Amino acid sequence: MTAAVTAMITAVVGVLGTLLAPALSQRLTVRQRAEEARLSGEQRRFDERRAQYTAMNRASRQFHTLLKDALHRIRDGVYTEQERTQLEEARLDHRDRYAEAQMIVPERILQASREVNQVLAGADAAVKRLDRGVAREGESVEQALTDLKAADTRLSVLRRLMRNDLGVTD
Repeated sequence: MTAAVTAMITAVVGVLGTLLAPALSQRLTVRQRAEEARLSGEQRRFDERRAQYTAMNRASRQFHTLLKDALHRIRDGVYTEQERTQLEEARLDHRDRYAEAQMIVPERILQASREVNQVLAGADAAVKRLDRGVAREGESVEQALTDLKAADTRLSVLRRLMRNDLGVTD
């Protein structure tokens, strides 16, 4: 190969390199931005799920605690209007957290939450009947407390599923 051909090939490669460098650089930048956007979206969804799980866990446990307290206070004859109001606020908060969760959490978490809701709703209905003095046949504070005890295991299962979904392992 002659020096002229070598120089010509070198010049062509140099020109092509100069012309293609911005296109390749742009393509790499587009890929990087797309990857950053994907990762950012994943992080945002993870953060939303974590916040929702925290709110669901807090609201469910607060409702559970206030139901248990209400049953004890009804049994002792010291259940007040303030406690009725607190219980109703906890019920509404629990309902709202569940409604929000329906939009962003996986079905297995919703199913576990439904199982908690069944127990809590049953206990809430019993509290209201017992408080008004219109208990069903065989319904008592002791029976309602026993029934409410089923929420303990279901709350633990729900918490474990949420932690697993967030990647928290022990």
